[in-house]
Amino acid sequence: MSSNSPRSIASPYASVVVDAGQRSPTKGRSAWEPLRQPMFRLFWIASLASNLGTWIHEVGAGWLMTTLDATPEMVAAVRTSMALPIVFLAIPAGVLADRIDKRHLLIGTQSILLIVTAMLAVSTATGVITAWGLLAITFVIGLGMVVHVPTWQSAIPELVPRWQISRAVGLGSISFNLARAVGPAIGGTLIALLGIWSTFAINAISFAGVLTVLIRWKRNTTETSRGRSFFSSMRQGIRYVVWKRTMRHVMLGVVLFVLPGSALWSLMPLYAKTALGWGAQGFGILVAMIGVGAVLGASMLPRVRSRLGSDRTIAAAMTLYAIGMLTLSAEPAWPILLAATLLMGCGWMATLTTLNATAQITLPRRLRARGMGCYLTMMAGSMSLGSFVWGQTAGAIGMSGAMLASGITMIFTALISLLFPLAASLDDA
Repeated sequence: MSSNSPRSIASPYASVVVDAGQRSPTKGRSAWEPLRQPMFRLFWIASLASNLGTWIHEVGAGWLMTTLDATPEMVAAVRTSMALPIVFLAIPAGVLADRIDKRHLLIGTQSILLIVTAMLAVSTATGVITAWGLLAITFVIGLGMVVHVPTWQSAIPELVPRWQISRAVGLGSISFNLARAVGPAIGGTLIALLGIWSTFAINAISFAGVLTVLIRWKRNTTETSRGRSFFSSMRQGIRYVVWKRTMRHVMLGVVLFVLPGSALWSLMPLYAKTALGWGAQGFGILVAMIGVGAVLGASMLPRVRSRLGSDRTIAAAMTLYAIGMLTLSAEPAWPILLAATLLMGCGWMATLTTLNATAQITLPRRLRARGMGCYLTMMAGSMSLGSFVWGQTAGAIGMSGAMLASGITMIFTALISLLFPLAASLDDA
């Protein structure tokens, strides 16, 4: 999902020259403007290909496990083995990215991911892969991704001017959601035409594409330990996030949104199957509509935020998401249902993009990867806890009751979020 010096920027609304540390006096409001930066454009294309490969891979891994061990526990373990490293290792990975040259670290992780994914493709094609072997390889891929993600995200401010960071983050969301909308369908087609191994081969090729871009990236700066030990650097990063007011509010905003919002992701597969009777195809349609909504939301976000400001944009986006969840709880006719998921995609993207961009603008360069590691840990932890809570709630009061409770909870958390404002710097971006 995703150049290092002052650059000239041709705005579609004004001809200005902007340094990476300055603000444009007459900025355009186009969500696509960061793509004018050549290195960011290459990063974004590579990120789109990588995200697409990841979603195709996930379809292949899940389907492969159903052929190796079809028990629900083992099928679910595929996703868990990928997610666990993020929950426990995102902050240490961020420390590593703040101490080692980002370009070298990214090249190293992408090389490992390329090799491991290629091994999975070969072992699947030859029929030697086992269920536990799949979980082990998936866990290694998760380890590579937990190093890659905070490092990649912390590199974005080096690729665009400061006032374009929020739009660059929004484009990252577009990349992810475009891939999520079409990746599963491509994965299913590849499995039918060529076999499961092809999904892993495509993912390996996507890692090779990212490697090509990273090799072309030339940086003028590099990271250093500044004489601190690894654990001292970790404490420094965590302390900054805890004591910096804006970062505290970003982290709280993540919890206020993701904790109730995770009901959608934890309950949607079962909702599509039992409440709607749509099966796997229906589930894919719902996921695709959320992705489309996220893309539409990203294109409108700069204008909305310029009018409302960051805090009211987040509260409004959370309210949109809550309305969508309340609509789903009523099990409406399919046109209303699809419209609701479209709204939820807009709300999800707008909230997390604004929080993510605020964190990247607030964090100093020397602490950026550590801070983004804290952000990812908070998000993954909130998602895991929320999924557990809403799964238990659905078991106690039913699917519709859990979605209703989630929507009502988010209305309250949207109001609470206004009590913890973000810094105003993003509002001018």
